[in-house]
Amino acid sequence: MGASGGAAGAAIAMANAVKAMGGIVQLEPEDFQRLVMRLEEPLVVTAERSLFGTRYQYVTGHRGLVFYAKSREPLRLGGRAEIIRAKRISMPSL
Repeated sequence: MGASGGAAGAAIAMANAVKAMGGIVQLEPEDFQRLVMRLEEPLVVTAERSLFGTRYQYVTGHRGLVFYAKSREPLRLGGRAEIIRAKRISMPSL
């Protein structure tokens, strides 16, 4: 398989991953925070990246969609949120 075949295979794999996950919605940090505060039993996966400064990543699901945000500062997600700290969050290019 040549370079173009490898790139095509990667694009197909990415498309299949997006289909399996459902829609992915990238939000501004403040909008993500408001969404989580409105949910009854929110489950949020979070990770930190440290490339050229710390970045915080957040993912939650609601009504079949995946909501994603990244921020330079940690978000306050309320006391009801169940937080899962992941080593890494990998999202398709958004």
